[in-house]
Amino acid sequence: MPTEKPRYTITLDEEMLQKIDDFRFENRFANRTQATLELIRLGMKALEEQQKKSTSKESDR
Repeated sequence: MPTEKPRYTITLDEEMLQKIDDFRFENRFANRTQATLELIRLGMKALEEQQKKSTSKESDR
């Protein structure tokens, strides 16, 4: 069944693909897409937290 969600393609080296597969199996994701989406979510959350800390430090000056 086709999806209405946007799609895009990325190219990875073997090392990065292996890291995604390792994460997938360690965390029992059904497929690479789910694992990759979770890694993106985690990375974006970490970035947001880092930006909040940076903004907080600037306002403390």
